[in-house]
Amino acid sequence: MPHPNIAIVGAGPVGCTLARLLHVHCPSASVTIFEADTSPSYRSQGGCLDLHTATGLAALKEAGLMDEFLKYARYDGESLKIADKDLNIYIHVQPSTAPDSPGGHLGGQRPEIDRPLLRKLLADSLPHSWTRWGWKLKEVLPAADGAGARDARLTVSGFDLIVGAEGAWSKVRSVLSSTKPVYADLVYHELHLMDAETTAPDVYKAVNRGSLFVHSDGQKVTLQQQGDGSIVVCVYYLAEDDTWVFDKRRCGFDSADLDETKAALMEKVKDHHPLVREAIVKSTGRATARNFYMLPVGFQWPHRRGFTLIGDAAHVMTPFAGEGVNVGMEDALELLRAIKAAGEDADKLDANVAAFGAQLSVRAARYAQLTDGMRRAWFFTEDSPRAAMPKVLSMVARFHSPGVLKPLAALLGTGYGYYKGHYPDKISV
Repeated sequence: MPHPNIAIVGAGPVGCTLARLLHVHCPSASVTIFEADTSPSYRSQGGCLDLHTATGLAALKEAGLMDEFLKYARYDGESLKIADKDLNIYIHVQPSTAPDSPGGHLGGQRPEIDRPLLRKLLADSLPHSWTRWGWKLKEVLPAADGAGARDARLTVSGFDLIVGAEGAWSKVRSVLSSTKPVYADLVYHELHLMDAETTAPDVYKAVNRGSLFVHSDGQKVTLQQQGDGSIVVCVYYLAEDDTWVFDKRRCGFDSADLDETKAALMEKVKDHHPLVREAIVKSTGRATARNFYMLPVGFQWPHRRGFTLIGDAAHVMTPFAGEGVNVGMEDALELLRAIKAAGEDADKLDANVAAFGAQLSVRAARYAQLTDGMRRAWFFTEDSPRAAMPKVLSMVARFHSPGVLKPLAALLGTGYGYYKGHYPDKISV
């Protein structure tokens, strides 16, 4: 193996992070990226992401992209308010004032960036010849001259390693395991409040260039500021199965129709604060409905020479701890180290990749457990958020504390959550 020949399936933020890291730290590697989208901006990619100090930001620093990231990062976007349906504030995290400040979140900084901007930043940092846009992968398979990837027209083989980074329904994962993501009992609708400062100034003021999360029993409304001045409005709620929201006969509305969706959502938030209802009423453009899926907590796959997984392909989870893309970018950084340490030794590469997969499963299980705990606390606790706060803060405190301090952290988190649950602050608008 004079130099590793690596295929990355998926040009999302995680796949592009790995490619960029290889470009910087393993310049002799041959890298090909297969991506079904025809360009980085081909489709809607959701709202914004907050990158974390020890994971997403660490990967960007290793990739030599922090200066470029800082052109788009919004440190004031760290502002987070967690409220009930009457906009009583239970948690208010203040934003950082600068990139070198410690940040107001446990675990360090969490600057925001719009998801499409992050993907474009990463994709633009790669040699143009590396990415095969519009390649709709049919399957991956072992071959006599190395692992191969096939679309509807041809097979490309000879790879020392194929990395599945193509999300929840990964075809690379299917050659390693029969395990599929399961429905997480939740759907959400995404709307867009354009030019919010002008069209809904009171909503804009309440969001304060960051995020406002509004919880009630079995549902949640999020308002998140974007870099272009818009606010992404999402409504999450429990639904019996993953076909319900796409079947008008069952749910009673067309989830792709903006007016019908807004009418249905207004019924769900009819007892919410006027600002929440205003954000929905004044949204324009498209309406997008999606289901949430998750792999089992602690999912592992048996090692197979020539294949591995990163990102959602390895550990798709719901977004309620804000960890998904950060864990995926950490995956990319750890896999880079495994590849680099192997040098030109094919057997060592295989051994390193096997060890990487085993370590990833353990590391990702912590995040998946936290995320699923947050899902259960927020959506399956009566009298949310008041009664959910002790559970949530206990979990977060335990997660971010050293092992010996975890019991104390959990106790303090529970106590603070109980206090805030009974004595919230009123929002000022």
